[in-house]
Amino acid sequence: MANLKVRVAGVEFRNPVIAASGTFGFGREFSEFYPLSALGGVSCKGITLRERPGNPPPRIAETPGGMLNSVGLQNPGVDHFIEEDLPWLKRQGTAVIANIAGSTPEDYCRVAEKLSDTAVDMVELNISCPNVKQGGMQFGTTCAGVETVTAAVRRHCSKPLMVKLSPNVSDIGEIAAAAESAGADALSLINTLTGMRIDIRTRRPVLRNNTGGLSGPAVFPVAVRMVWQAYRRVKIPIVGMGGVSGWRDAAELMLAGAAAVQIGTVLFSDPYAPVKIADGLNQYLDENKIKNVSELTGKVQAW
Repeated sequence: MANLKVRVAGVEFRNPVIAASGTFGFGREFSEFYPLSALGGVSCKGITLRERPGNPPPRIAETPGGMLNSVGLQNPGVDHFIEEDLPWLKRQGTAVIANIAGSTPEDYCRVAEKLSDTAVDMVELNISCPNVKQGGMQFGTTCAGVETVTAAVRRHCSKPLMVKLSPNVSDIGEIAAAAESAGADALSLINTLTGMRIDIRTRRPVLRNNTGGLSGPAVFPVAVRMVWQAYRRVKIPIVGMGGVSGWRDAAELMLAGAAAVQIGTVLFSDPYAPVKIADGLNQYLDENKIKNVSELTGKVQAW
């Protein structure tokens, strides 16, 4: 068998398959299907400083090749996570990534500070949240916004810091470079694309929030392109995501430049997808006489 272990920002993962934030909760439900030790890691549901109820329904809708969601970061808050969820997760034999979100830089920093004294293996900084101090503009859509929030959190976070990038930008390479220069140890991309659907009978958007995040197979080519572009601009490792449905997708993202991959929307149709992807990657490596999965990273031969 090939060696599936990968290292991202000093954190070792048993294999390169990580459950993506927002689709895996805190792992309890999926542990009924298989031991979480079968995964490389779990990126937990986005955590905020205080409990959030999320957006009113309807907040999830199926689309051709994917889904739209505007769940609104429903979560129990960082203190509950630390007291109730993290101890259980740390007993599951997999790397634990705490995904954090906020409305202001101060919110992010306070959550990062609290997590710095815990056993989480890594913090994933979700900078695709509205910045209420700047008229609703997202932190992750400008280089200045990325640098500001990343640098602030870096000063308050003692854990390896991975910055999750928004695809709703004109130049992902510039955004990636901004995060790296501000102190990110790794990057994860892509987050969801902004989308919208309308019910032609009611003439209302299918989501109560009007717009939502598009994920699933439809966004996969965008993810491959952006991972490839970011890999060419930065020296820090990249965790790729966006529409990964099978092991071939995972291998493709790694060839584009990803050191590991996150699996999201496919979990709703096939909870066993991460295990199948890890097994498929192993078979692919064996068939091609590749000893270490990390040998795939960035090996695309572009024209």
